[in-house]
Amino acid sequence: MQITEVSTPAHRKAFLQLPVRLYHGDQNWIRPLDKDIEAVFDPQRNKLFENGECTRWLLQDASGQTIGRVAAFINRDNAYTYDQPTGGMGFFECINSKEAAFLLFDTCKAWLQPRGMEAMDGPVNFGDRYQFWGLLTDGFAEPNYGMLYHHRYYRELFEGYGFRDFFQQYTYCRKVMEPLHPIIIKKAERVFANPEYVFRHIEKDKLTRYGEDLRTIYNKAWANHEGVPEMTKEQVKSLMKQFKPILDEDLIWFAYHHEVPIGFFVMLPEMNQIFRYVNGKLDLPGIAKFLWHRWRKTCTKMFGLVFGFVPEFQGKGLESAIVAAAGKHIQVPGQRYQDFEMNWIGDFNPTMMKMVEIMGGKVCKTHITFRKLFDEKAAFRRAAVISHKVTA
Repeated sequence: MQITEVSTPAHRKAFLQLPVRLYHGDQNWIRPLDKDIEAVFDPQRNKLFENGECTRWLLQDASGQTIGRVAAFINRDNAYTYDQPTGGMGFFECINSKEAAFLLFDTCKAWLQPRGMEAMDGPVNFGDRYQFWGLLTDGFAEPNYGMLYHHRYYRELFEGYGFRDFFQQYTYCRKVMEPLHPIIIKKAERVFANPEYVFRHIEKDKLTRYGEDLRTIYNKAWANHEGVPEMTKEQVKSLMKQFKPILDEDLIWFAYHHEVPIGFFVMLPEMNQIFRYVNGKLDLPGIAKFLWHRWRKTCTKMFGLVFGFVPEFQGKGLESAIVAAAGKHIQVPGQRYQDFEMNWIGDFNPTMMKMVEIMGGKVCKTHITFRKLFDEKAAFRRAAVISHKVTA
């Protein structure tokens, strides 16, 4: 077997094509967009290169066939916020072979250690947490956009190498038209009666304003999350640009106190229900297919991307109120969405888990973010539990 660093167009093509072969015949797998993966490794499009670095490799057998791939990266904005300086590995795909998988893991470790790293998380992304993060270990159904899908045997490969469960990420599911819990309605009505609070859905012609509101809330609400850097103006601008072609105004909500942004509930149409038809490519044929299925309203599922309130407004019933406000617009006869999935609820956030359960959500998928300590004698600590005042 031979490890080759990705450095040519042919290598990049092989990197993208390997999963196509590995998941051939699996009806649940949906090919990620090539452009989304390539953007991770492009310094012109990925701002983390300003204070970080990454590379990727292919693994080939004696015949020259690609049998594995992996990437390693260091985000120095958060690498030193843990007990051990921690890098990342991701985009792992491999045949069912411990020898092959361990060679890929060893390659990442050998690249990270000389750069001062003492541990690595994986599979994670050299980018935002909401994309390409965590190993799917339960709920092998079609993935939501940006969420990873894996073979069942991957978990054994990770754990066999010595990776340990750093935290679990849950996806919660519910039917859209299922009534909200009476507790939510009761708390929401109390908040609605207070004129200090206002709830609004996003407007496409005011994306710049709402983008800044989102950034303000995110940076305050996530400041105590271990290893999560602040969102920059450039990042939110890019995010709004991505949202614009697909957003449904009724699905993105903001809460304000005396017109100051204090919380948001961001949902999007589940675009993988369309992207499964484009085979990873948004070229002219792919764009035509995308537009056709969007016109036909192929998406019958929506997913929750992110939800949160700034600390001083947590535990006041506002979480219930923003859910109920959105429900008034979404839970109406004739709307096209049937299913709702809430992505990326970490087990380090039990209060949010409770909130989503009160909303009627049930765990339908589990991803695990693993951590490998290079010093096997070092004490292992799972992700710290976040203490919030949030209540339903």
